Amino acid sequence: MTDVSRSSSLPRRGDLLAQATAALAAAGVPSPANDAEVLLAHALGTPRARLLLVDEVDATAAARLASLVERRAQRIPLQHLIGSTGFRYLDIEVGPGVFTPRPETELLAGWAIEAATGAAAPGRDVRVVDLCTGSGAIAASVARELPHCEVYAVELDPAAVSWAERNLLNSGVELRHGDMADAFPELDGTVDVVVCNPPYVPLTEYEGVDVEAREHDPALALFSGEDGLDAMRVLEQVAARLLRAGGVVGAEHADLQGESAPAVFAGSGRWSEVRDHRDLAGRPRYLTARLAR
Repeated sequence: MTDVSRSSSLPRRGDLLAQATAALAAAGVPSPANDAEVLLAHALGTPRARLLLVDEVDATAAARLASLVERRAQRIPLQHLIGSTGFRYLDIEVGPGVFTPRPETELLAGWAIEAATGAAAPGRDVRVVDLCTGSGAIAASVARELPHCEVYAVELDPAAVSWAERNLLNSGVELRHGDMADAFPELDGTVDVVVCNPPYVPLTEYEGVDVEAREHDPALALFSGEDGLDAMRVLEQVAARLLRAGGVVGAEHADLQGESAPAVFAGSGRWSEVRDHRDLAGRPRYLTARLAR
């Protein structure tokens, strides 16, 4: 008697990934193969690293993947579809109404953590203030990696505040809804580190902004006046008010603002050690400065 093997009618992982990648590439998604894998892992409810262990995909997960790919092809951000994004050692919840933190901002968060570590002194707590906190990613990272710090965060956009509340729950961070311009007056002259990822896109560059950011990130988190530096000018004044003498500030900026953003601080006469820093791709990314003693 001859054994007859029945072939499965379930779609195979490789075939689904190839189809998803092709559909996303046709829609102009920048990283179609990467996104296809992330979406399949999400549809399966499994870590991406375990995809290689999957041979066939059940019909429910395949249908879920098809729906996700269709929405991603419409340029809905990948992070919105899966509900979170990785940031340093955390998963940060994101979705409509909040700016999705970018990998480049992890460098600024790392600087803030190093600066706070260096500011430690016997007999007092280190204070860190995160202005324009958005999702709360920077503040959450500082609190996670330096649990003995006092961490404060402020955000103006009500929708973004709701996301920050989720990400900062039980973190010990004091979150306030308000404008950075008048944030935390009771802390004036006592803060060691001010960190900020402000809006910095010039209004004149609206059409040049990536479609996903332009259509899905809040405008309040993107645009900042004709030259993109309106929020940076406010930050310079607020940081000078909050910091103790010798305290430091760090702020992200656009790659074309490697000279103009630091000039906001250098030109005020209140700061020393005004420096600009590059990201891993070698582009100007964030400035730091120390309040003159």
